Amino acid sequence: MNLKKKRIFLSGHKGMVGSSILRYLKAKDYKNIITINKDKLNLLDQKKTDNFIKKIKPDFVINAAARVGGILANSNFKAEFIYENLTIQTNLINSSYSAGVKKLIFLGSSCIYPKLCKQPIKEKDLLTGKLEETNDAYAIAKIAGVKMCEAYNKQYNLQYICLMPTNLYGPNDNYDLKYSHFFPALIKKVYLAKKKGKKKIDVWGNGKAKREIMYVDDLASACEFFLKTKTRHSLINIGSGEERTIENFAKYVIKKFNAKVKIKFDKSKPNGTPRKIVDTSLAKSYGWKSMYNLDQGFKSTFEDFLKKN
Repeated sequence: MNLKKKRIFLSGHKGMVGSSILRYLKAKDYKNIITINKDKLNLLDQKKTDNFIKKIKPDFVINAAARVGGILANSNFKAEFIYENLTIQTNLINSSYSAGVKKLIFLGSSCIYPKLCKQPIKEKDLLTGKLEETNDAYAIAKIAGVKMCEAYNKQYNLQYICLMPTNLYGPNDNYDLKYSHFFPALIKKVYLAKKKGKKKIDVWGNGKAKREIMYVDDLASACEFFLKTKTRHSLINIGSGEERTIENFAKYVIKKFNAKVKIKFDKSKPNGTPRKIVDTSLAKSYGWKSMYNLDQGFKSTFEDFLKKN
């Protein structure tokens, strides 16, 4: 399928994920990518969202709009996380269906899976156990989106595909020390420690929890790939296989900054899920695989961070 001239509506184009998808598609010479700023369209408004989608008549929709954050943000703003994510995705999915959009990419997160899930996590593990308490509101919202896409696919014969990426990092990330995810927080902490001549950085938990991270352009490539690919599955994991402990990631960032700082683990703070790595066998069976290793992804992330700090 040649998508280059198709009309693609991309929501959330100013965020890390959305801006990566926009860069990626433009670099591939896509001609008709439609975006709109928040001040022009509030996706929490069902009627305005519906009218907008019907007006622009997109061939495809990629939903990268979401309220996201790390452990503290997810813990402190559960109401906002469940309400805003449920509302945005519900409005976009239903408006797309109403406007005749046959294919949509819905983006979620691997946190939809149970806290103590067997590793690597398979798509079939969804709803087989208790969620991680710190981000259950966000996870429940995204699970609802997955189930909504499945229902619309079955009832209306659509191709609404739910891509569930692992932890993401890259240019245009959020480096707020209170509300960002762990990897950008590590980058900011090490940067500030080196800049201010500090001897240590504080890291939440005991450092033993394992995480998989993926450069955001890998997700952008997956969005394009699955727009072009007919699938039999609604839910597909997207991951890199790049798994380390939090302690190891911290040491990696310290080395990259050439900083002489030590790590102090704050064991009064939560570790989160003990281990989280997704099984990407299904994505690979369709022909998609990760392209970037940590060194490649960190280079452009590091350059972007230094430009803005």
